[in-house]
This record gives sequence, structure tokens and C-alpha cells, in this order.
Amino acid sequence: MPNPDQWSTIQGLVAWLDRENGRSDSEIGLRILKLSEEVGEVAQAWIGVRGQNPRKGITHSTADVADELCDVIVTAAVALASISDDPAAHLDGKLAKIAARSQVVAG
Repeated sequence: MPNPDQWSTIQGLVAWLDRENGRSDSEIGLRILKLSEEVGEVAQAWIGVRGQNPRKGITHSTADVADELCDVIVTAAVALASISDDPAAHLDGKLAKIAARSQVVAG
């Protein structure tokens, strides 16, 4: 079932991280750097789908890749919400600019 207010969930994750790790500049930087780790996991999963490593063969499914992509999205949203007062509006504005550049009708 879709979450009607995903940003509430994201804000909850940010609040949890703030309680556990604080909200220093260093902590915010680590939240941003976490994206690199997650992107690496997407790459690893895709390599596993393609069986690129002959020693390992096929080790992942496209569902695994989709899960890893979701981790990237959530990690990016948490990082965004950690530095923006209104991350939803910021994302909406950016998405509208990208859509306009691409001549995609926003819906």
C-alpha cells in the first residue's frame, strides 16, 4: 500500500538519526556521503544481475537492483531533509525544472 505522506516518514527517519547521531556538520556530511555507499550497492547488484563476475555468476535479481535504487532514493531524501526546511517543495521545484528542460508535462 502506498504511503500517502512519504515526507512524514522521511522526517521521522531524520528525527531518529538526529537523536542517535546528533546533527553536527560532520553528521550531515556523513548522511550525504552515505549516498556513495548506496550507489555502490546498486552497481554491485546490477553486476550481479548481468553475471559480470565469471567467478560468481548471476547473484542478484532486478528486484534486488530495485531495492537498492529505493535505498538510494530514501538516503537522498533523508540527506535533503537534513539540510532543507521544506524538502518536499525543494524536490517539487527541482523536478518541475527538470521536466521543463526535458519538455515533459508534469502531472
